[in-house]
Amino acid sequence: MPGPGMDLIGEEEKQQILEVIEGGYLFRYGSADDPAFKAKVYGLEQAVAGLVGVPYAVAVNSGTTALLVALLGLGIGAGDEVIVPGYTFIASMSSIVYARAVPILAEVDATLNLDPEDVERKITPRTRAIMVVHMLGNAARMDALAAIADAHGLLLIEDCAQAFGASYKGRMLGSIGDVGTYSFNVYKTVTAGDGGMVVTSDETAYRRCFAVHDQGHSPLRTGVEVGRRPFVGLDFRMTELTAAVILAQLGKLALIRTRLHANKARLKAGIADLPGLTFRELPDPEGELATLLTVFLPTEAIARAVAAELGTKVVADSGWHVYSNMEQLLEKRVPTAEGWPDRQARYSGPEVAYRKGMLPQTDALLARAINIGIGVRDAGLGSAFGVTVRDGADAVDACVDAFRRAADKHLR
Repeated sequence: MPGPGMDLIGEEEKQQILEVIEGGYLFRYGSADDPAFKAKVYGLEQAVAGLVGVPYAVAVNSGTTALLVALLGLGIGAGDEVIVPGYTFIASMSSIVYARAVPILAEVDATLNLDPEDVERKITPRTRAIMVVHMLGNAARMDALAAIADAHGLLLIEDCAQAFGASYKGRMLGSIGDVGTYSFNVYKTVTAGDGGMVVTSDETAYRRCFAVHDQGHSPLRTGVEVGRRPFVGLDFRMTELTAAVILAQLGKLALIRTRLHANKARLKAGIADLPGLTFRELPDPEGELATLLTVFLPTEAIARAVAAELGTKVVADSGWHVYSNMEQLLEKRVPTAEGWPDRQARYSGPEVAYRKGMLPQTDALLARAINIGIGVRDAGLGSAFGVTVRDGADAVDACVDAFRRAADKHLR
């Protein structure tokens, strides 16, 4: 099942796409004097920048690409370490590896986001950045993490792939760190099937990120630029069709948030009195996206039994979002002969080992946790049980009843 945006695709998306098709111009660049060119990508960049509250945005073709562009745009590469949580989508780690830096895994706490205390422990002279991942639409402890980054002179990257539209103490996620990234994948808040965005308030970072994503060109390709391109870039551009769909979806973001918050509040209230049941910590309950409701059961055995009753699984078993299930990470597999970035000559640290059990706090939390879908039903997140953005009170109440029946059998 998809994320909330896909559930709400309708006439608005059709109209946006039709404008592009009728114009017959699919490339992101064109003449402002040509009525066939609709400038959807540029319009999307401006809209997202305005929504987030930053001056700069670069549209790219995926959330993974957005992370790689951000890392390269910030100059992170061989010899560098980037601290990243052990509970995140594999793209957080793979983007670091493809930038030729070394991922250093850190614990999550009861927010299921980076534990600031463990981040502090993982800092070495080689640490260049902290990659904060706002998992499942919920903000990390940004005050503490930003303070750590400032104290150690580290870059702060916000991976907001699962948190587009969420905020922290009045600031949109993605606008707090040096660079923020978003995904418009089918499982995300708003979607075009795929797509991504990089946002920043730093003009230098913006110009570098733009050059990375568009063959070294300056932003918006102003002029011929021969002799003035800063470095060799790649092609990670977004098409006009993708941007058209996302522009339509942006108009539904407020509706999505309203529905998700209402359904989550009703479901949470319906099970809150169950003995021994606790909920994930929310640093900013009003700002979270509410795409999922995460519950903690008293023990792993109880959590597994309840999950089995519901036809779902504990978060620890939820596929490639958990470090211990990422065999390609644990075995340090890369497609080229030089191997993992910790084998590069510029890397001065000891070999970095990844193994199951290396993050015991994370392991213990995820083994007792169940994700209940509110707007995202994704087996890869362990949220096969739940409701969707289209569901109303009756469906939520049925979900409450099913959860209570399952929990009553084991919470005694």
